[in-house]
Amino acid sequence: MCMTFTSLTLPNMFGDLRSTFIALMIGSYASSAVTFPGIKVIYDFGVSFILILIVWASCAGLVFFNCFFNWPLEPFPGPEDMDYTVKIKFSWMGFDHKITGKQFYKQVTTVGRRLSVGSSMKNPKELVAQEGNKLCLSTVDLEVKCQADDAASPSFMHSVFSPILLLSLITMCVTQLRLIFYMGAMNNILGFLVEGDLETVSLYTSVFGVLQLLCLMTAPMIGYIMDWKLKECDDGSEQAESDAKQDGKKKRKCDRQIQKISNATRAFVFTNILLVGFGITCLIPNLPLQILSFILHTIVRGFIHSAMGGLYAAVYPSTQFGSLTGLQSLVSALFALLQQPLFLAMMGPLKGDPLWVNVGLLGVSMLGFCLPVYLICYKRRLEREKQQRSDDAKLFLKINGTPNEEAFV
Repeated sequence: MCMTFTSLTLPNMFGDLRSTFIALMIGSYASSAVTFPGIKVIYDFGVSFILILIVWASCAGLVFFNCFFNWPLEPFPGPEDMDYTVKIKFSWMGFDHKITGKQFYKQVTTVGRRLSVGSSMKNPKELVAQEGNKLCLSTVDLEVKCQADDAASPSFMHSVFSPILLLSLITMCVTQLRLIFYMGAMNNILGFLVEGDLETVSLYTSVFGVLQLLCLMTAPMIGYIMDWKLKECDDGSEQAESDAKQDGKKKRKCDRQIQKISNATRAFVFTNILLVGFGITCLIPNLPLQILSFILHTIVRGFIHSAMGGLYAAVYPSTQFGSLTGLQSLVSALFALLQQPLFLAMMGPLKGDPLWVNVGLLGVSMLGFCLPVYLICYKRRLEREKQQRSDDAKLFLKINGTPNEEAFV
């Protein structure tokens, strides 16, 4: 798990396909359980268990050497965190400002507009004064007109108590409890259906282990949903807005942040529908139908982690991605400890019948829809804010002749 979380910065190299590669990596982690049936077969052929562990440790050592020689010392920055350095040197002073890619275009445009206004002055005295100071650009010209760092990058505690993270913790806790309880009690549930036929239980358990490969095969699907239409969106920068205004014939591109929220909403709605379908199949005491339960269980297990990773990558800064993912895993793991009293209740008062436990877990699973409902409201709020910015730009354009809040005269 630690290796998986450490590797989740690698998908930053793939830009708009980041969520797809996050899903692929989480799917490979979730499907690793498929190796255990193979190890069981090898052990049944008479291979020593100690020898199997030695070979396993050797493979882990190869992974360590691969990470040591090929992994960079610094994390991969996300597409929104790419930095550029602008250095302006004069004969008697120098400036060195590090600004983000979104701010780079704004600064260059601001300085260029000020210089172009200065060179277009018709008053000779003003022109001489402007040219006499052309090597002394004021710090106002070099100042990046952007939000403060605290506003642009929220603090970790602010992210922890944000509604999206709290609702994601509820969704993850409920889903983990539903999935892990089924895995822990699967032998007893199958034994209750077949009335103690151990051979049938062993056969279905082996089928469940092999089906774990579906995590790797289906997880990129949810990643594709998270990355849907991102290439067709702009990032909401002034450059993108000006390009859209210059070319009136082209259809205005959607906002990238709003599209990410829309994609995350679809991903969680789809995942929760599958989770509810899994809960319904668990209520039906039919043995062949449990194969469908195995498939839904495996798909949901890969989908929920991938969708959660894609949501955190879309909403929160990349510097907080690992901390928030670890916090989510810790809280959901602690909540999943409730499987023990549920198991004791099933084996004790319920006499091995999982019906009422499954009914209760199905009802609790409905809480997973709280997150997509909030994401819909959050998306509408972002759309209203975008419309307000557009209206403000039109107002400034009408008053000052420029959509910028600062009028250059």
